[in-house]
Amino acid sequence: MEGMPESADLRIVVHDGRTAVMAGSTLLASYDDDDLGMRNMVVVMLTQLGYPGVRVAELFGLTPVYVSMLRGNARRHGSAGLVQRRGRPRKLSAPQVAQARAWRADGLSDAEIARRLSVSHKTGARAAAGGDPAVVGQSLLDLIDTAEAVATGAEPTPDAVATGAIGSSDVDSARPPVISEGTARIATGRFDSRYAGAMLLHAFTDRVGATGLFAQAVGALPRALAGRSRRFDDIAVLSATSTVFALGFASLEQAKHPDRAQVGPVAGIDVLPELRTLRPRLAAIADRCDALALQRSLAQAMLEAEPNESGLYFIDDHFIPYTGALPVGKGWNTKRRLAEPGRVDTAVVDARGRAICFTNGEPAGLSTSLPPVLDQLREILGPGTPATIAFDRGGSYPAVFKACRKAGYHWISYRRAPLAATTAERATTTVRRNGTDTTVTYADETVQLKDYGAARQITLFDAGSPVLQILTSDTEADPAKLIVFMRARWGIENFFKYMDFYGIDYLGDYHATIQANTRKVDNPQRKQLRAELTTLTGERDKLRERIGALHTDRTITINTLNHESTTAQRRIHTLDKQITDMQDRLKTIPAKLPANVIDPDAARAVHRTQRRALQMVLRLLAGNAEHWLAHHLNTYLQDNNEYRATTRNLLHLGGTITYTDTTVHIELDRPNTPRLTQILAMLLDEINQTPPHIPDDPRPLTYTLKP
Repeated sequence: MEGMPESADLRIVVHDGRTAVMAGSTLLASYDDDDLGMRNMVVVMLTQLGYPGVRVAELFGLTPVYVSMLRGNARRHGSAGLVQRRGRPRKLSAPQVAQARAWRADGLSDAEIARRLSVSHKTGARAAAGGDPAVVGQSLLDLIDTAEAVATGAEPTPDAVATGAIGSSDVDSARPPVISEGTARIATGRFDSRYAGAMLLHAFTDRVGATGLFAQAVGALPRALAGRSRRFDDIAVLSATSTVFALGFASLEQAKHPDRAQVGPVAGIDVLPELRTLRPRLAAIADRCDALALQRSLAQAMLEAEPNESGLYFIDDHFIPYTGALPVGKGWNTKRRLAEPGRVDTAVVDARGRAICFTNGEPAGLSTSLPPVLDQLREILGPGTPATIAFDRGGSYPAVFKACRKAGYHWISYRRAPLAATTAERATTTVRRNGTDTTVTYADETVQLKDYGAARQITLFDAGSPVLQILTSDTEADPAKLIVFMRARWGIENFFKYMDFYGIDYLGDYHATIQANTRKVDNPQRKQLRAELTTLTGERDKLRERIGALHTDRTITINTLNHESTTAQRRIHTLDKQITDMQDRLKTIPAKLPANVIDPDAARAVHRTQRRALQMVLRLLAGNAEHWLAHHLNTYLQDNNEYRATTRNLLHLGGTITYTDTTVHIELDRPNTPRLTQILAMLLDEINQTPPHIPDDPRPLTYTLKP
């Protein structure tokens, strides 16, 4: 336009809630500060008048890309394309929400309400509960706080009931506390699932009484929380979580990755609960149940079904690194070969490699972490049951030996280097393990261990030289049997390797208690004093060397020799007094002091592990189920190298799950190879001899292969 001022004259003036766009002294536009639609129209108008888009974007504090988008919207949709719609559009109208609440009052399920409204299950559930279906959902912290308020007897807020965190039926005191059916439980139906192979795990979970195990956890809940929700009952939540872990989704957060409709039928429900359902429900169960008691119940049922005839149990520590900001203690990470923040699981497995029990705590030596684990194992085995505890060189200390003896166990371990001299005569025997015979040469004798007493020592020889020594308190067992025991110690290493698949390194809960750090650390005053002592000692030694060098130097005169020697002797005499005084002072200064004594602000974070402990029980259940299935499969497969990998592949075998009023039938796809198909058919015949059940479902399971 002729006479239009240059773009440099373009400016914005803001006054009294209004924005004015000026070109020199000419007013081009004026609008309210909060009217974004008018602002967008002015932006497009200025570009149409010939002002560069970059200049307009700079003037309004926008990006050139956004200005270009506004121009495109104006071309396609006119001025309507420049007016932004505020907020997320509602999926349901007010009359539809009212209708949903009326259907809920009539007793319809959330799934049926969602179907009638042609919306997702979540939207229908929130509408029926009286919430705004436009809202994404309540935060996890709100859900947990509301659940805790009900557990402590506090009145739940109206918002909590409205958003579905706690429904009105959940706080009804007349509702049975446990063992009732959720609406997600499958009555009848036919489901195609890519995870149908995971139904094989129910052969183990039913054998160890998973229904009673889960009921034990649910039975600890208050009445207001123990009653089943409108959709997912508590046992179904626990069963579904264990199924998710068994499928290789190691953390709870990974439960959002699989197809929920494919996983649900494996656990007896129509769809897997969402993460925002699993988190608060598992947290509520974990905070009010004894996870160690659940762990003991699982181990007792497993040992009762298949006893550990050898009586051998392996114990070892597993370091869990922590990369958060909390001041947790440091431990030795054997994978990275360095010390770093973290926690330690002390696990117990039997000779078959089955997980028996575990404890979790701050990094410490096995002599510190072993006694609580031994107490757990004693409660599992019962008083007076003989057992032998095996561990590697990391726990081969007199303090650990004494802890085992005090708890009433035999112990067996490797001797730490250097190996002791052998005085007993050598003998030769044949050791049979995994169907292979091996000839070994050994010497069996009794030795005295410092700070412990008499112990048995078995020295193994290779090419005439001792290669390792086994120490044990069992003086009656056959030496060949003890040698086989220690060779089987790798079972616990394999346990940690396999359980990594189930996410044993995940914390499961990020809450921690910050308390004063009372652990003893090196005393900096003593370290400083020792450094000064080292400096003085070094200076004295150099003076003594100087005197020796003077007496052998033929180039100096007698006067010089006498003068320098006398001066050095005087300095040495002074240093001797200082060194003696410093050594006396050093005896009065402790080598270690509590960290909070050295630094009053020293703090330590102690993780609250109740929630992780419950998840660990579910992980151990999944891991032991796979272990059982793998060993039964290997009875027919006879492949010690690949049977675990083959089993995991079978868990992801597709198939069809058919629920009827009286039975549940699983028809699995045929594996790719004829040999594996034949082996799987034999395994299914074995399982069908004693049909298992889904937890809290009385219908028997039957298995077949598709033709």
